[in-house]
Amino acid sequence: MTTAGRARGWLAPLGALFGAGAALRVGLYRRGVLRRARLSGPVISVGNLSVGGSGKTPLVARIAEILRDAGEPVAVLSRGYGGSFRGQALIVGDGASVLADASEAGDEPVMLARSLRGVVVAVGPRRDVVGRAVEARFGRRVHVLDDGFQHLRLFRDLDVLCIGEADLHDRPLPAGRLRERPSASARADVVCVWSPAAAPDGRTFRVGRRPLGFFDLDGRQHPAPARPFLLSGIANPERFWADAAAAVPAVAGRAAFADHHRFTTDEIRRVVAEARASGADAIVTTAKDAVRLPGTVPDIPVLVFRIAAQIDDEARFRDRLLAAVRTAA
Repeated sequence: MTTAGRARGWLAPLGALFGAGAALRVGLYRRGVLRRARLSGPVISVGNLSVGGSGKTPLVARIAEILRDAGEPVAVLSRGYGGSFRGQALIVGDGASVLADASEAGDEPVMLARSLRGVVVAVGPRRDVVGRAVEARFGRRVHVLDDGFQHLRLFRDLDVLCIGEADLHDRPLPAGRLRERPSASARADVVCVWSPAAAPDGRTFRVGRRPLGFFDLDGRQHPAPARPFLLSGIANPERFWADAAAAVPAVAGRAAFADHHRFTTDEIRRVVAEARASGADAIVTTAKDAVRLPGTVPDIPVLVFRIAAQIDDEARFRDRLLAAVRTAA
């Protein structure tokens, strides 16, 4: 057993208490002791069991696209993690323009607002309040609740849980990376598993990553660079490294920062110097990292390697989404 594994083993009793507390909270909502709020429009919740790096955001984006393309007016409601906004509700994107930056709204909401044309994106600490603000300004919508599995205050019409294989064998915090016990997955209506080994059934769908290619910071697609330097500030950079390496002839080097890291100009200068010294012809980063880059980047091409969630049997998945939306209507 590794040192980290032994250290976490000592924390198992605390993890058990954390998991019991989360289960108690769920029970209080189920029995009506804690009240749930409702929005005018249907709510599709997308969440996870673990802390960070579960592939939830690409799935949120794909669900919003499916609903939008089916003719539904859509809003994504997010907490705005990592942003400085402390008010009740902030409209990050109105479907046509991005109205806030990552320092204020958080990186994931801004990334979604940039990529989801025709979809409203809004943030705030209480998603029921945010949803009402959206409905007051834009009318009734289908609300996609980002990171909503534990946000039980808001009633949802469909609960989508995004998990990796390791989640089902992990422990609650602080002994592991889970916000709840693995058994909490039983309350999900739909389970999306990021694993080729997942066995699809009535409520389980297998999800993978589909590379979309390389884009500049203005959204124009570019050919793959020959020898990029990889820059990331995400929870699990290994997936990005593997996906990007598979799309280029060679990788010159890489620099990894903590999840949601706010890059400074000096840090980017140092990364650029390292990239040039390694013979890189471009810096390649993720869509989530791109919204946190400082306004001025030294003279080297900076490209975004974009990926999308690819859902096996997407037609059946789409039917589940639309059935929930139209039943609620």
